[in-house]
Amino acid sequence: MNPTNHTLTIERIQKSTFVWFEENWIHDDELHSHRKGQLIYVEQGFQYLTVAGKMYLLPQNHVAWIPSGALHKTNSHSERIKLMVLFFDITQEDPFFNQVQIFSAPKVLREMILYTEKWSKLMEENQQEKAFLGALLNELPYFGTQLLQLEITLPHENRLQTVLNHLHDHYTEAIRMDEIATLSNLSLRTIERLFKKETGMTLAKYQQLLRIIKSLELLSTKQFTISQIAYKVGYQSVQAFTNSFYAVMKYRPSSFMMD
Repeated sequence: MNPTNHTLTIERIQKSTFVWFEENWIHDDELHSHRKGQLIYVEQGFQYLTVAGKMYLLPQNHVAWIPSGALHKTNSHSERIKLMVLFFDITQEDPFFNQVQIFSAPKVLREMILYTEKWSKLMEENQQEKAFLGALLNELPYFGTQLLQLEITLPHENRLQTVLNHLHDHYTEAIRMDEIATLSNLSLRTIERLFKKETGMTLAKYQQLLRIIKSLELLSTKQFTISQIAYKVGYQSVQAFTNSFYAVMKYRPSSFMMD
């Protein structure tokens, strides 16, 4: 799907709500925006979102709210991605709708989203659709009470690019500060100061987030056990992985497997 055509298609829609469902979604991988806010639900696979200089992971059975006018792009490494995207004209004053939100979709929200498939790509105004999606939108801030911090701030400092590349290539290994300092030609103190300033987190916290994000990718494939995934992403024990996963996700990996 050409990103420009996709954007133009959405912008032409006069309805206050619009449902877009694709069996094997190919989303826009170039920065674009919509005047409508949008709710993205991943039924199968996983999706990366880049919004306002931050990269977010959207795992299976999770939703993302993207505010109207926000420049964003998406991409996925899943072989198969099944998404539903709901677009809304926003009149609510709740600050929830003014920023990116990522959270696990409770069962009732999932059922509501899946129910809207019958209106997918419907261009004509439909009062039942409008009323149903209006109710869903009004409840969204309550569904999203436990937001996930699955985001990585993309640094502007060019000197950190080598550090980032090293962490992404070696996230399963213990952090070697001397090696990072040699590669980046920066002192340890400078690396730690710049990294915290640009990303808002320490190197260790960044590595933890990378490992959890990679584990979510593996979990979504349903091809590995939790034990296998723990060692694949660099943990020395299943308990250490489970504790780290819970600290970030607020639920255990076994809960993800049951979804």
